[in-house]
Amino acid sequence: MIKKPLVILISVDGFKWGYQFKTSTPNIDFIKENGVEAFPGMIPVFPTVTMPNHNSIATGLYPAWHGIIANSFVDPSDPSFPRFNVSWADPRWWHGEPLWETVVRNGLKAGTYLWPGSEVVRGHWTCPQEYCARLANSSLAFEDRIDSILKFVDMPVSKRPSFIAVYFDNPDHAGHASGPDSQELTDAVSNIDKMVGRLLEGLEARGILNDVHIIMVSDHGMVMSCESKVIYLEDLAPWIRIPDEWYDWVGAVVALRPPRGFDAKHIVKKMNEGLQSGKVNNGQFLKVFLKEDLPERLHFSHGKFGQPIIGLASESYTVKLGRSTNSSCGGFHGYDNAYSSMRSVFFAHGPRFPKRKVASFPNVEIYNIITTIIGIRGAPNNGTLSFAPDILI
Repeated sequence: MIKKPLVILISVDGFKWGYQFKTSTPNIDFIKENGVEAFPGMIPVFPTVTMPNHNSIATGLYPAWHGIIANSFVDPSDPSFPRFNVSWADPRWWHGEPLWETVVRNGLKAGTYLWPGSEVVRGHWTCPQEYCARLANSSLAFEDRIDSILKFVDMPVSKRPSFIAVYFDNPDHAGHASGPDSQELTDAVSNIDKMVGRLLEGLEARGILNDVHIIMVSDHGMVMSCESKVIYLEDLAPWIRIPDEWYDWVGAVVALRPPRGFDAKHIVKKMNEGLQSGKVNNGQFLKVFLKEDLPERLHFSHGKFGQPIIGLASESYTVKLGRSTNSSCGGFHGYDNAYSSMRSVFFAHGPRFPKRKVASFPNVEIYNIITTIIGIRGAPNNGTLSFAPDILI
């Protein structure tokens, strides 16, 4: 029996809510049927891509507050500085206090295994080698990642982490390559279930399965898109010509950062005129906003971060700068988080989780759930203080 609370947070990249019904998933079923399930799924933050959502889960903050507003973007204070990308561990990009730092600040131990952002040294967190796996280990087999969790669990009580976070980069890869309805995707889901089973068996063998809090989450969903559903920004040339380098991000979302001195309102007006003219292929499936005019529910208009112009593509439509000879179908995400196809998962099992389904909730609530279980003081965040007591027993 474990005397101190232990939370294991598992992130499964791109595990769309509903994937658990694609094939037999007895181990995932054990967790959700004997604990809490967000139904139908958990609500990711906007934009529905990997890095913003992982940092929102870790900090309880929306991207406009924690600063990771996309998987790749420029620093608005210094556009000449290299673009942010998924391997950047420079603390200049990362704001807010992640769970591993909160745990250490409260005098406890935390262990991380490839969770995005966990290599960033900030505040009380130094990414100590014994407790923090580097991206250099990202090629290790999924089985090795589970075994590393169990090694954390086997540490002496004085050294054992109270919080462990681990990341798996599939089924996202399979979803992108083959689409959310492919056999490759189903095989990836089956493999994740086997990894969950490996963890459950390891905890059961140690006699502590029912003493540990296991939380399985994902960062976003997935939807199929093909070349027939592309909007080409080069088609807007009769209305406005925008240099390619002004675009911070193009895909399910258009993120545009014009240099100082250019009228953002005028740019938005001319782009929408072209898109709504009926002369731009699929133009009606993209709407462009000033950041401050985005729907409030996206929580992207406020805070210090975010590009000044944002375009939202309709579900399954994607945006490209110009035409190419490449034509393919695949899985995409990043869309408005109101789409059910973007829903992620939340399955949780442990002594503080009752057997029940709860209504879908935003992933910024997870931070307070975990600090409440461990019994530590968290940092200010965008979560709801009353949520954790309502979901836990």
